[in-house]
Amino acid sequence: MDVSSLINTLNDAQRRAVTAPSKAMLILAGAGSGKTRVLVHRIAWQIQVEGLSPHSILAVTFTNKAAHEMRDRVEKLLKFPTQAMWIGTFHGLAHRILRRHASEAQLPTTFQVMDSDDQLRVIKRLLKSMQIDDKKWPPKQIQWFINAQKDEGLRAKHLSHNGDFFLEQMIKLYQAYEVICHRSGLVDFAELLLKAHELLRDTPELLIFYRQRFRQVHVDEFQDTNKVQYAWLRLLTEGKDNLFIVGDDDQSIYGWRGAQIVNIFNFQSDYPNHELIRLEQNYRSTAHILQAANQLITHNSNRMGKELWTDSGAGELISLYSAFNERDEAYFVIDRIQQWLEAGTLKKEVAILYRSNAQSRQFEERLMTEAIPYRVYGGLRFFERAEIKNALAYLRLLSNRNDDPSFERIINTPTRGIGTRTLDSLREFAKDQQISLWQATERRINENFFSPRAANALKKFQALMQDLETQLQESELYEKVKLVGEKSGLIEFYKKEKEDRGEARIENLEELVNAARAFDYPHEEGETLSDLDMFLAHATLESGEMQGADADDCIQLMTLHSAKGLEFKQVFMVGLEEGLFPSGRSIEDVARLEEERRLCYVGITRAMEKLCISYAESRRLYGKESYPSPSRFLREIPKDCLQEVRFRANISQDTQRHTAKKVIKNSGLYHKGDKISHAKFGAGTILQLEGEGAHEKVQIKFRESGLKWLMVAYAKLERLS
Repeated sequence: MDVSSLINTLNDAQRRAVTAPSKAMLILAGAGSGKTRVLVHRIAWQIQVEGLSPHSILAVTFTNKAAHEMRDRVEKLLKFPTQAMWIGTFHGLAHRILRRHASEAQLPTTFQVMDSDDQLRVIKRLLKSMQIDDKKWPPKQIQWFINAQKDEGLRAKHLSHNGDFFLEQMIKLYQAYEVICHRSGLVDFAELLLKAHELLRDTPELLIFYRQRFRQVHVDEFQDTNKVQYAWLRLLTEGKDNLFIVGDDDQSIYGWRGAQIVNIFNFQSDYPNHELIRLEQNYRSTAHILQAANQLITHNSNRMGKELWTDSGAGELISLYSAFNERDEAYFVIDRIQQWLEAGTLKKEVAILYRSNAQSRQFEERLMTEAIPYRVYGGLRFFERAEIKNALAYLRLLSNRNDDPSFERIINTPTRGIGTRTLDSLREFAKDQQISLWQATERRINENFFSPRAANALKKFQALMQDLETQLQESELYEKVKLVGEKSGLIEFYKKEKEDRGEARIENLEELVNAARAFDYPHEEGETLSDLDMFLAHATLESGEMQGADADDCIQLMTLHSAKGLEFKQVFMVGLEEGLFPSGRSIEDVARLEEERRLCYVGITRAMEKLCISYAESRRLYGKESYPSPSRFLREIPKDCLQEVRFRANISQDTQRHTAKKVIKNSGLYHKGDKISHAKFGAGTILQLEGEGAHEKVQIKFRESGLKWLMVAYAKLERLS
């Protein structure tokens, strides 16, 4: 058998990982070392060379994007469709198991998956029904508590408060939340994993079946697993030594959302016969960038150890810029970006990385002033947009009349004259009778409980849903989605909004129809769920994904957490100051500080060709002015990797202050009352001046555009006589 296509493109370490005999394996894969390539080639090797059935392989990752990429690459290598293979996310595969065994899991066959917003809405309704003040007991805090317990594998019945009033109240709310979800057939994201684990743990015959079915289990980004995910993997592979994990302890940065770096260490004791292979050759970054990353991460004590290297050359030194303040930092970054763009760099090859979302504003302002297109990575995603969620809520309620979150979302969208008092009455009755809102509506109407006006509005809503159900029975999936948009009144509703916004919403609803038309789910024997229910579950699972326009050529702005898994030719890592990065909350906590350092390591290794790091000597953030010290991480980067740079403006140092301040002469070009003209905003009058030199800005009252603050150095103002 010719296996050259599977191994010829691999380096020695990658080849050892791909061709190793079947056993428990830990592939410690450094940033940019080709971990996905190894995973994909390993799967192809086991099918083509070892003769495993594609249906006997389970491959798990964390995002839909990563799962799609893995599936596509396996398909290209094997040259046959992979739709029926079990390659997907933890949530997606757990959902697949629960759909096949809903009755054993004590779930209705039409159970619906809630996204984060729907879950929050259930919690808010719960608080209202229990007459609990949501200011004292914030819904988001309760949501976090419930999900955190589920990530640990804990039900409300497993928790004890030991006299702690706060914990006692949280446990009561968790218990009440479980009752609502069970009654309504609702499953949140964390519940998918916990329920799938409990199903296998408590149903021996199913556990035996899946252990026998999955002869090989592969996991990507293993360092990001939480407790219940690892427990699920342990169940499937216990006693078989067939768990193949790829991960990097130096890139474990999601502890705040339940990821446990300890899992990668526990693996070694849980699977004592495992083999460890390190992937250290980097195919992304230059030697200077890797030297900085390697030296920085050695300051963490809790790590397995590896050293990245490359044969692509030393590359440029890392630029280090000391800014006077956050505005100066933004000026430097955008000025340098303009230089790169003029030299031929594409906008989408440039990224600005920051620790806190609040830092983006200054860069956004400068980019807008300079008319440079940009994208804040992680903005509203397609399936999270209001108009999409509204359309999906109609479809969910058509599929399951007991779906209370969907009922509440659309009962008055578009508006039908159903008032708050009517809804409150329905909620109270539903709670008392332990029934759904839909059932409560039917009973109250039959009892002539409501005024004629309220009853008529509710009857029209019932008739609409019944009419939709009748029309959709024989329709294709995409036709159902299209009809809901039209017959529900959503499209007409959005036509009444301001032109651009309403048009964008309608375009999104049209795109939802396209998504339904393209939707293809592999049905397996034993799966009886409709295409509509599969599509609704797909929409919920996809809502956790970034849905940006990757093809657009624009500057990328994002948090360091969002940057993981991405790469850019030119990278700015900004705001490296004590209290900001590392964050103030981590400085006194060794474990948190090490995670912050890993986050810095991730940021550095996003850069392919050029990395610029900046910090400010003074910064106004969260409404407060501070004079921070440079980040300790800067001291942990070798000096011979760094090159200090200065902005193009003529800057001198005031040595009288212990914190250096850049002093620039005022340009003196403009004064209050001057009449000026701007290419975009037209004619106006200067009202105020602030700052000096390159930092000088003016407030102008434009005749057509109103008040604007503009930087003199970049605004290209023209004085009027």
